Amino acid sequence: MNIGEAAEASGLSAKMIRHYEAIDLLQPQRRGNNYRDFSAHDVAELSFIRHARDLAFPLEDVRRLLALWRDRGRASADVRRVALDHVAALEAKAQSLQALAGSLRHLAQHCHGDGRPECPILDGLEAPAGGLAAQA
Repeated sequence: MNIGEAAEASGLSAKMIRHYEAIDLLQPQRRGNNYRDFSAHDVAELSFIRHARDLAFPLEDVRRLLALWRDRGRASADVRRVALDHVAALEAKAQSLQALAGSLRHLAQHCHGDGRPECPILDGLEAPAGGLAAQA
């Protein structure tokens, strides 16, 4: 199948498929006219990549997971380690986002939100690095 058909079947855009090919995540066969020719297995790999990206795995982790998926002799412990490392990274990111939300909430609670020009939100954004987090 051509790239448009592979895109529709996998849920990815043709642009993303070209990108994944450019960074060597997959290598579809080429026809005599140099057009890509995607097999059902290629589409399965593209769907795998899309699902991994939907779970916010970074590209290097997607590459590792794809290699493990292709390796039928893999140890499930290796897959589990990649997944749990990603969970830890997501949880750390969530904590960081919660702290940022708390800082912004604090500033918003101290803003009168009226016609006065004074605004603690703008003052907080003007503060030196770390100023927002320090005000939480």
